[in-house]
Amino acid sequence: MTKIIKIEGLPLEYPEPHYKGTLRYITLARIETDDGVVGWGECISQFPESALATKVIIERGFAPMLIGEDPHDVDRLWSKMIDHVWWIGPEGIAAFAISAIDMALWDTKGKSMNLPVSKLIGGQLHDSVPVMASVIFEMEDISETEREFSWMCDQGYDIVKGGWGMHPGAVFGDDRDRDLELVRRLRDVVGPDRKLVVDTPGVWGLWDVPKAIRRFRDLEEYNLFWIEQPLFPSDYEGHARLRASVSTPIGTGEDEWNIEGYKRLIDSKGVDIIQFDPGRCHGITGVRNAIKLVEASNLKYSLHTWSSALNTAASVHLMSISNHGVCKDFKPHESPMQHELVSNPWEQQNGFIAVRDNPGLGVDIREDIVKKYIFK
Repeated sequence: MTKIIKIEGLPLEYPEPHYKGTLRYITLARIETDDGVVGWGECISQFPESALATKVIIERGFAPMLIGEDPHDVDRLWSKMIDHVWWIGPEGIAAFAISAIDMALWDTKGKSMNLPVSKLIGGQLHDSVPVMASVIFEMEDISETEREFSWMCDQGYDIVKGGWGMHPGAVFGDDRDRDLELVRRLRDVVGPDRKLVVDTPGVWGLWDVPKAIRRFRDLEEYNLFWIEQPLFPSDYEGHARLRASVSTPIGTGEDEWNIEGYKRLIDSKGVDIIQFDPGRCHGITGVRNAIKLVEASNLKYSLHTWSSALNTAASVHLMSISNHGVCKDFKPHESPMQHELVSNPWEQQNGFIAVRDNPGLGVDIREDIVKKYIFK
């Protein structure tokens, strides 16, 4: 029997070109087995303190439980981790740690069995998956944002998204006239047929329900594919009222942590596009389980992943196993965690990414680059 002999948590700090060089953080999980297989996973721990805390949970909380176990038993080990964190809390830092380890377990199992993750989590239905070019709006220079969207169209993307803003003083959602001018100009740039998504910082509570209804109706003529996170994420009743009052689809769910949260969101009937991040909501196993709820509810889902090539890989596999997936977020420009971290970075062609049949997640981590960006 193959056994796990080592588990490490590796916090990384890197400048994000899509955010004008702002420092961002992820934490990797590295699993090593007694037959020499190394598996990798990731969580989007986002801030320095949470990245370091996630390392502690991985190495002091979960590693002692999992070393000596068979890495092929991914579902059993996932359940073991879920049971263990009941008194810590199954959300937050513990969810980050579970997400990274679970992703690494699937990578390890796939490499050990010489199979891609998609074949292990339900079977591949699609040879390629649609990607949505996702950027941060430059709200103080709409011309710059126009140029960015024009460039993304030139790259062949059929779905394009922008949101938030480069700093808290100028974000999408806080100035009606500026928001409407931006969306009008972007619709002119991308044309009538491309799918356009806008993303508001709903977690900041910029809109209440009446204001959200007015904004949705203001934007209706621009035929948005969906409006993302219009309200505070846990305001399920507000989302339901909004959805009953408008025609533009609602996308939300990126801030949920576990299947219980997704069940509450779906039961609220306040969402059209459920958003998952396997680097946050209990890994590949957590997302795969929640996809079953989406399918049973006849809804759609997207993968809200905007971090490293590992999370992109997990998302591609999770998109490939269902007919209910719409697209996944994708950074359109080169960035350290997408292009330096792996020797075989993901590349889109005409708005699609091919589902790789390489073993495991299908990406090859460069350990020298891990050392380059390690954060202590």
